[in-house]
Amino acid sequence: MSLYDKFVANKRLRRAVLLVVVIVLFYLFRSMLSLFLLTFIFTFLSVQLVRAVQKHFKLKPMWIIAPTYILIIALLVFAVTNYIPQLVHQSVKIVNSLTQFYQSKEVRDNQYLAYVYDYLQQINLDNQIKTFASQLVNYVSSVGATGVNIFLSFILSFFYTSQVDEMNQFGRQFLNSNYSWLFDDIRYYGQKFINTFGVVIEAQLMIAVVNTVLTTITLIVMQMPGVIALAAMVFFLSLIPVAGVIISLIPLSFVAYSVDGLKYVVYIIVMVIVIHMIETYFLNPKFMSSMTHLPIFFTFVILIVSEELLGTWGLIVGIPIFVFFLDILGVHQIGGKKKPKMRPWKFKKS
Repeated sequence: MSLYDKFVANKRLRRAVLLVVVIVLFYLFRSMLSLFLLTFIFTFLSVQLVRAVQKHFKLKPMWIIAPTYILIIALLVFAVTNYIPQLVHQSVKIVNSLTQFYQSKEVRDNQYLAYVYDYLQQINLDNQIKTFASQLVNYVSSVGATGVNIFLSFILSFFYTSQVDEMNQFGRQFLNSNYSWLFDDIRYYGQKFINTFGVVIEAQLMIAVVNTVLTTITLIVMQMPGVIALAAMVFFLSLIPVAGVIISLIPLSFVAYSVDGLKYVVYIIVMVIVIHMIETYFLNPKFMSSMTHLPIFFTFVILIVSEELLGTWGLIVGIPIFVFFLDILGVHQIGGKKKPKMRPWKFKKS
């Protein structure tokens, strides 16, 4: 038996080599990471929608996905023309009001806030705000590139989902090729990736939407300023597992104190605690039933490391990627039942 035949016969070794090769390729093409991740997320959600509708109505994917994407585009145009200007205006207003508030005599005369004020003076908050503003300008200047990635991901996901059955049929042909072992291993990792990464991202999006709706309703009832900007902030922070809710408490508390003192801060803290309990005892068991429930320590360590390696994307995809590797290692769930499998793209050898 030749060395090649021995390598092909050793399934565990060849799959380990393939995984290393894939990781190296993603590292080499790391500048396109946003495009890869956005395309996968859009495609995964679209395919899930198509399969859910097809359970009740025998329709071709094109008849399902085309109206959906048209509706999404219409909503985006409406949001950009009506709410984006308000979002920018409210964000600038909140930053200015917080800066004025922290520099006000009321803060310096308050014995409890005096320590906070002295600390902010020590870290030179004024310069930090100016630095943040300059970074924000640089980020806005790069929105064009981000917009191109989103547009390309959107288009690619549409083409894939509209022909998902044809794509599956085309993919099966590789399983009968001369290098069927290679494509069978790719299929294996693809299914693992969908069963973990895709499902976790979908669940986190649902949790973020629910958290944002509950928070927005509370902010409206409290008559807080800049609700649109605060709601947008809460949504993006809610995409960060566990830590997002805690991080959002800091700016919300500052805005609440500037509105009506400690009373509103207490209201905000109670709101965050209630939402966190809803997320912990209702949303996570409902949406995250297929996810390995990690201890809080591991969650924060993964977020810190993934942010260092992948930047902002790491805060969102760090946990799903870690769960993906746990699934490959056979660690299906820590202290629980083995997770169910979801396979929206299921390939079978013919």
